[in-house]
Amino acid sequence: MLNKLAASELVLNEDGSVYHLNLLPEDIADKIILVGDPDRVPKVSKYFDKVEIQKNKREFYTHTGTLRGERISVMSTGIGTENIDIVMNELDALVNIDLKNKEFKTEHTSLQLFRMGTCGSVNPDVQVDNMLVTQNVVGLDGLMHFYQDYNFENEFSKSFLERFPYERIKPMLYFADWAEDIADLYKDAKYHGNTATFPGFYAPQGRQLRLKAVDDKFLETLNDLGVTNFEMETSAIYALSKLLGHKAITVNNVIANRRRGEFSADHHASEKNLIEWVLDRIIK
Repeated sequence: MLNKLAASELVLNEDGSVYHLNLLPEDIADKIILVGDPDRVPKVSKYFDKVEIQKNKREFYTHTGTLRGERISVMSTGIGTENIDIVMNELDALVNIDLKNKEFKTEHTSLQLFRMGTCGSVNPDVQVDNMLVTQNVVGLDGLMHFYQDYNFENEFSKSFLERFPYERIKPMLYFADWAEDIADLYKDAKYHGNTATFPGFYAPQGRQLRLKAVDDKFLETLNDLGVTNFEMETSAIYALSKLLGHKAITVNNVIANRRRGEFSADHHASEKNLIEWVLDRIIK
């Protein structure tokens, strides 16, 4: 690979910021909280002692400031792994590419990325309004098959692939796991489990309106294969972090148990609890 990047490969705005995120290298901290919903960004940054940077473009909103003397950023990614593909590559570019010269830096910077979101559970024993940390993740969206160097295998992935019964979906699967050296930050979470990242909200998550899902028992099958919960971003965050040399971990507040048909009685209170829980652990 050539060290010099073409303008068509690393697209920048007129001010030199990365194209989608609209950010310059000095706009982000080394610790970044990733949320899906842009409206959640100010709900997080209101806890900061000071907010220095507020930028946005499309669904990507970023606030950077300080909390208890440490610099921290919170960024919205929007929904889905296709957005994570943008976020992860542009965040990496901010710290590991000289944007002015469009050249790779010789020294690598590793970001700490904390995905904070909500999820549904496929395990009937998981109670709503509790924290669930993702140890292993399976992506059903196929994203990482577009990247030449990605290869990941562990006991969870081998067991899952051996028993996964849906042959049409099987070629899309890929796997990753958490950054173990920052996992202790969340050691007191009520649940640690295995997450499935889906490429959609309806049939991929077993919902059926006018269109039928592939199997009425899809969620039950995933649970039988060791999946605890599901959402729409973590597989890409974990896998791209491994390729790019960053550290990532996801905690979701369980707001629905699909197997029991339960939904959080007050998901706004649950969200507030999640934000405070995360901030108290990633910045002491």
